[in-house]
Amino acid sequence: MSLSGPPEPTATEPVSAPRRNETDVQRLDRNWLSLLQELRVTQTGTQIVGGFLLALAFQPRFTELDLYQLTVYLILVATATTTTVLALGPVSLHRLLFGKHAMKQIVRVADVLVRATLVGVAVILAGTTLLVFDVVLGRTAGQVAGAAVLLVIAAVWLVLPRRAKR
Repeated sequence: MSLSGPPEPTATEPVSAPRRNETDVQRLDRNWLSLLQELRVTQTGTQIVGGFLLALAFQPRFTELDLYQLTVYLILVATATTTTVLALGPVSLHRLLFGKHAMKQIVRVADVLVRATLVGVAVILAGTTLLVFDVVLGRTAGQVAGAAVLLVIAAVWLVLPRRAKR
């Protein structure tokens, strides 16, 4: 990798991004630190919700869940586990490739893992809301609440950033 000339954009910086006065190595380090900061939030949240889901199986009312609720619950546990693995992936990747001059690859793969983690978080949030509302208020309320959470997530995570960029 040449350190002369303008740095190439990475997966976390679009081609139209304004250039900073930094080398490729400095830009990769900055991108890595940004990804780590995002991961700190998602890892903690995912692990807390995952722990909450695991604890549900030991509650007295758990035996009252119907087949639909049990299916949603098990899908949520699997999604929470998978999402936690995805969120921890960049740390493992960095650890395995540390000192091998692979920061460009680490940042590129970590970016994909963070995006996949956010999809998992969206599913967990909507699904957990669906399950709680289903148990407390009924099937229709659960489905409406789960769909509403997905709409809010889409608005805040997808639409808002695009509008803010304009």
